[in-house]
Amino acid sequence: MCASSGVGSTRIVGFLLRLGQLLSTCVPFSLLASMGIWREGIGNWCMLVWCLCFTMTLITFILEFCGLQSRFPCSWDGFLHAYSIYFIFLCILTAVIFGTTYIQVFPPGTARNHAITATTFSCVAAVLYVIDVAWICVRPGDMVCYVPTLLGVIRRLENYVACVIFAIISNTYLYQQQPALEWCVFVYAICFILGSVNYFVNGADIDNDKKPVRFPRFLVGQTVLSVFLYASTVVLWPLYQFDEKLGGQPQRSRDVRCSDKLTSLVCIWDQRLAVTVLTAINLLVYVADTVHLAREAFVRTEAQSRGSSFFFSPAVSSPSSDVP
Repeated sequence: MCASSGVGSTRIVGFLLRLGQLLSTCVPFSLLASMGIWREGIGNWCMLVWCLCFTMTLITFILEFCGLQSRFPCSWDGFLHAYSIYFIFLCILTAVIFGTTYIQVFPPGTARNHAITATTFSCVAAVLYVIDVAWICVRPGDMVCYVPTLLGVIRRLENYVACVIFAIISNTYLYQQQPALEWCVFVYAICFILGSVNYFVNGADIDNDKKPVRFPRFLVGQTVLSVFLYASTVVLWPLYQFDEKLGGQPQRSRDVRCSDKLTSLVCIWDQRLAVTVLTAINLLVYVADTVHLAREAFVRTEAQSRGSSFFFSPAVSSPSSDVP
């Protein structure tokens, strides 16, 4: 009876968390749609984030309600842990960007109240996802807290940085009508998509030191490809953003858009610099990922060679051979 009671309370708390997350992500994009600003760059990005969080949470709720999480190909706790942290990060980032962009622009009235409400519910959603991560550790029946491995942390960090880059480049003015900069945006998108797919198919294995990765070639190929793609971006993005010969602006003081009082804190030039720094950081993270994979492969090869040499070693002879 105690065990069934613990399972029942776990399901109830999980359902309540999912319902709260669905409500707190549904309200912001509903208000944003009613305001009619979701077609703009930043509004479009915020709408995408809230819709993504709502859709993934709804799918999670349906799977848990139907009891299908046991058939999930990866660790269900690992899946919840990873994507809940993603949504914490995205909801906080979206609340900050949306709030600072629209609350100060709208005059007092319905539009500003809607912007404040959407920002508030985005923060509430982030808090609920934090509780979800904590609940994975303390819910009845779990002996230890789910802790990702070093490779799992690196994998998450790659996509966290990419999410911040997406938030900044939601301002399409940064790369419009520049093929080289559009290539950079393509790199950010394709590396993020491949990283997300890679975690989906290998997530539980990446966070389990005792279990081999099911698709190691895809893991290594995606990582090495991302290193080369980001290496091109770390050259092209600052070159076309700050070189006057290529249409860039090398100094912030010479950027006319930074003279506006509303954008004096974070203007176009600041956004260009932020993406440049984040691109370099993510390249270093991908390099660290590659080095970590190479090191693990080397250690595994050494262990296999030692095991085989010990097994087939001629020095290990039968005791009866010493008997005359």
